Amino acid sequence: MRHRVRAVATSLTLILIIAACVRLGFAWDYTRQNSRQALSVIPFMFESGDIAVSLARGQGFSSPLRVHTGPTAWMTPVYPLLLAGVFRFFGIYTFRSYIAAVLLNILFATLACVPIYYAGQRIGGAGLGAGAAWLWAIFPNAILMPFESMWDACLAALLAATILWATLALAESRRARDWAAYGLLWGVMLMTNPTLGSLLPLLLGWLAYRAYKERRPWLAKPLLAVGVAALCCVPWTVRNYKVFHAFVPLASVLGLQLWMGNNPHAHAVWLARLHPMNDSAERAKYIAMGEIAYMRQKQHEAIAYMVSHPRRVAVLAANRFIAIWTGGTPHPLKDFQRNHSLWFAYVLLFNVFAAVGALAGIVLLFWKRSMFAFPLAVFPVVFPWVYYISLALPRYRLPIDPVVILLAAIALSAAIGRVSRDGARSHALP
Repeated sequence: MRHRVRAVATSLTLILIIAACVRLGFAWDYTRQNSRQALSVIPFMFESGDIAVSLARGQGFSSPLRVHTGPTAWMTPVYPLLLAGVFRFFGIYTFRSYIAAVLLNILFATLACVPIYYAGQRIGGAGLGAGAAWLWAIFPNAILMPFESMWDACLAALLAATILWATLALAESRRARDWAAYGLLWGVMLMTNPTLGSLLPLLLGWLAYRAYKERRPWLAKPLLAVGVAALCCVPWTVRNYKVFHAFVPLASVLGLQLWMGNNPHAHAVWLARLHPMNDSAERAKYIAMGEIAYMRQKQHEAIAYMVSHPRRVAVLAANRFIAIWTGGTPHPLKDFQRNHSLWFAYVLLFNVFAAVGALAGIVLLFWKRSMFAFPLAVFPVVFPWVYYISLALPRYRLPIDPVVILLAAIALSAAIGRVSRDGARSHALP
C-alpha cells in the first residue's frame, strides 16, 4: 500500500492533470464574473497586446501605446508574435482570442511542472521532484497570472525552469549538440524575457568551472552555447539598427522603467502614473522625441534623481524588495490585518512561505556544499535586482518562481526528514 501511495503521489501525469484543472477552474470562474465584452478588450490593452494588434493588422512590430507611434523595440518579439497569431486565427479583440490566449498561458504554466519535477529529481530524487511540482501546481501566482494579464510571464517561467533543468543535465554532457541546444534555448529566452539574460554568464560560468574541475575541455562548448544564443538575437538586433539607427540588442524600455521607479512622484507599488500609456503629456513627448531618444532621456533623469536622492531611493528599493517577495504588497502585516479574505491570506502566506523557504533552501545547499547550490541560488539572488531599483509587480517575479518553489521544496523536504528522524529516534528509545 505504501508503494502504491508513493507511486500516485510522485506521478508526474497526475500532477499535470491537477495543475491544469486548478488553472482551468479559476479561469472559468473569472470569465463567469466578468462580461465577455470586457474580457475581449481590457486584458490586451497593454504594450504586448497593442504590438500584437499592430502585427495582426499588418502594420509591423509597432505602436505599443494604443495609438499609432511607429516601429518599436519596447519588448522582444516572441510573445507579441504569439498573441498576433491568436488574433489572426480568432479575431482582434474577441472573446475567442481571450480564451485562446488564456489557454496558451495555462499550458505554459502547467508544463512548467515538468522541468521542476526532473530538476528536483536530479537534486534529491523523485520525492523532491514531485513535492516541488505539487507546490507549483497549487502556487497562487501561477494560478492567477494566466488569465489576469496577457504578458510573457507564464512562457518565461516555463523557459526558466527548463533552463535550470538543462543546466543541471548539461554539467554531465560532453556532446556539442547538447551545448548548441542549450544555446538555442537561451536564444528563445532572450527573445522572450531579456531580463533573464543576467543569469546566462553565471550559469555558463558554473558549467565551465565544473568542466575545469573535472579536467575536461571547459571553454569551447560554453563559447558554442554563447554563439548560438547570440545568433538567435542577431536578426532582431539588425532590425532594430535599421529602424532606429542605434544599437538596441534586445529591448529599449529600461530607461523608462528606471525613471518610473525613481522620480519625485514614484511609489514602491507602481500606480501606472506618468506612463506614456496613461499620461498624455508623456505620450506626446515620446512621439515627438522618438522611442530611443525618449528612453535615453528617461534613463538620464532617473540616474540623476538616484544620485541626488539616495535615501529615498534606498527606501523605495527596500519596499519593492518586500513587495516582490510578498506577492505585491510592501506592507504585508497591515494588509493581512485589514483584509479578511481567505484567498488573500492564502496568496500572501504562500508567497512568504516561498520566499523564506527559498532562502532556507539556499542556506541548506551551501551548508551541505551541494554542487547544485550556485545554479539554483542565482535565480532568486541575482534576477530581481533590476526590479528592486525600478518597478515591482508580481508578474515580474513569476519567471524565477519555479526555481523559488524548488528551493522551498528542498527546505521543506529537509525539515520533514528531520522531524521524521527525531520521531523515529524518540519511538525507539523505550
